[in-house]
Amino acid sequence: MQTVLESKTKTVILGEGLPFVMIGEKINPSGRKKLGAEMAEGNFERVKRDAIAQVAAGAHMLDVNAGYPLGDEPAMLKQAIQVTQSVVDVPLCLDSSVFEALEAALAAYQGKPLVNSVTGEDERLELILPLIKKYNAAVIGIANDETGISMDPEIRLSIAEKIVQRAADYGIPPEDVVIDPLALTVAADPTAIQITLETIRLIRQNLGVNMTCGAGNTSFGLPQRAPLTAAYLSMAMYAGLTSAITDAMNETIRAAVMASDVMLGHDAYAVNWIADFRAKQKAAAG
Repeated sequence: MQTVLESKTKTVILGEGLPFVMIGEKINPSGRKKLGAEMAEGNFERVKRDAIAQVAAGAHMLDVNAGYPLGDEPAMLKQAIQVTQSVVDVPLCLDSSVFEALEAALAAYQGKPLVNSVTGEDERLELILPLIKKYNAAVIGIANDETGISMDPEIRLSIAEKIVQRAADYGIPPEDVVIDPLALTVAADPTAIQITLETIRLIRQNLGVNMTCGAGNTSFGLPQRAPLTAAYLSMAMYAGLTSAITDAMNETIRAAVMASDVMLGHDAYAVNWIADFRAKQKAAAG
């Protein structure tokens, strides 16, 4: 099953057996008060720089978030989308929990975006899914609902099934539903990642839809986070994860993803790996 996402000029495809899709996480005011304050003031120069740098580092898509308590999120997200699309050509993931912000961003977006996100709560499904259908977008469905986050992989699977079915009721095909199996921090629960990996396996086996997650959540609160996140991504890719919102500018994470693509046969004959190596050699030579 393939999820096709588009910008004005570029197409990215998520799918089993295809190279892993890294969605750059940097354009997000959470934990970046200076970025949020600048966006609220109408200054998007840092957004431009972050977008260009992430794509240059290898991000295939970019997540764009404008959640800042002191700002007008609908206006900020709309402008952030427009500004980002003016400087890079990759598809975007429109990231907001605010309906008005998503509607403004979807109306401004050129192409077919990924929307982050909807949960299995009935109220959220009824609110967000008609918007996804109206704008012919794809959506991330998070495997939790009114009962919270379950630590039972079978329950997460059942919520994922509900989201896919409810999307179908609105005329949204399963290939346009990307499930987030919920990657939680291993520092808080040593079994958290094992549960996530089993959830990924079950979703792959029973639904066959594409999956994504916030990869950095796994290492939150720990020192030297990049090797931990990289290790998780390698395991999750083997289990069936096809994309992740992550720090594509971190060489440890990026190398782990590209190496895993080679080892899993997603980069046949290591074509991308070799091209990346030669590009680095050329850059180093000046």
